[in-house]
Amino acid sequence: MNFEYSDKVNGLLERITGFMDEHVFPVEAEMHQQLAGDPWSTPPLMEELKAKAKAQGLWNLFLPLSYGHYSAGLTTLEYAPLAEIMGKVIWAAEVFNCAAPDTGNMELLAKYGNEQQKKRWLEPLLEGRIRSAFAMTEPDVASSDATNIETRIERDGDEYVINGKKFYISGACRKQCELLIVMGKTDPNNINRYIQQSQVLVPMNTPGVKVVRAMTVFGYEDAPEGHAEIIFDNVRVPVENIILGEGKGFEIAQGRLGPGRIHHCMRSIGAAQRALDLMCARVNERVVFGRPLIKQQSIREDIAKSACQIEQARLMTLKAAQKMDSQGNRAAKDLIAMIKIVAPSMALDVIDRAIQCHGAVGVSQDTFLAHMYAGQRSLRLADGPDQVHMMQLGRDLVKRYVESNERLRN
Repeated sequence: MNFEYSDKVNGLLERITGFMDEHVFPVEAEMHQQLAGDPWSTPPLMEELKAKAKAQGLWNLFLPLSYGHYSAGLTTLEYAPLAEIMGKVIWAAEVFNCAAPDTGNMELLAKYGNEQQKKRWLEPLLEGRIRSAFAMTEPDVASSDATNIETRIERDGDEYVINGKKFYISGACRKQCELLIVMGKTDPNNINRYIQQSQVLVPMNTPGVKVVRAMTVFGYEDAPEGHAEIIFDNVRVPVENIILGEGKGFEIAQGRLGPGRIHHCMRSIGAAQRALDLMCARVNERVVFGRPLIKQQSIREDIAKSACQIEQARLMTLKAAQKMDSQGNRAAKDLIAMIKIVAPSMALDVIDRAIQCHGAVGVSQDTFLAHMYAGQRSLRLADGPDQVHMMQLGRDLVKRYVESNERLRN
């Protein structure tokens, strides 16, 4: 396998790295200050940065399929190192219109939406004028099994009526969030559990959509997007808002989450790399018991182990991305599961070591480490918990082993 980056990618790497160094890293503190004043609205600074990135053509880099002038037309493999750089700052991906959950929603609409839905919702998302959220997780059932969801989507004439409760709906707390993609059951009694669900477009200002509260993640509000708890109380939308058709919700969810999982993993690697960089700087600056920290053997081992883990995860991610491009997401599902299991845990290991090297400041607001640690820990649950990926991966590997042995015996 050849993971050498093309001239096109190397050029983009140089430009994004330069943009981050010039415009993003220097304003991290200012961004947090602006959020403190109005936590649930996109900060003016973010809009300024988005305008600069868009003007420089550093926009919608995630979208692998060409979508007119909106897309950079990169493959997943080409996008991978770019996402890694964005992952070094929690909010940086939004600057380039490459932030979840909008990325997954845009891919969903591009792949499954009809022309009317694309015109109404996809285009303003691609332009960065609005934000969106994906409403699947529910508090009252184990949502790691998506067939468990209880939200009802019932047809009543020319409308669907939605009733249910969702939580940890990332992005839905933000004032600029105008669209929810809601997953619920249109046919709960169908003997096939995988065609009971549908997905429907719900504007945030629809009567009956009630944001109850913002859920925290290890005490972090993750403003301005937040993670909302939402009640749907007799919410009515036109039947035209159904995506692809009734019974297609599970299929759409699987198509949406594959690319999203690998995007998360790419950013995890960037977070881990920044933690390692901070660790290296810290241990060269601090003197403990009369000698620099870097002179301690355990510190050297921590740095070496961290570098090994990051490179292993990086190569596995690139391999998964390459297979997605060459054979499709379904063919790459094993590798996608592997990297989703590996990358967040790897990042947690590296960030934890960096925190330890920083001492008290490592758990403070003076570095990105504590907040990023919380984010990576939650990523072990987001887009499917580790145990689900391991269960399905183990099942599929054993199934292929059995089938292979049967063919040899015959």
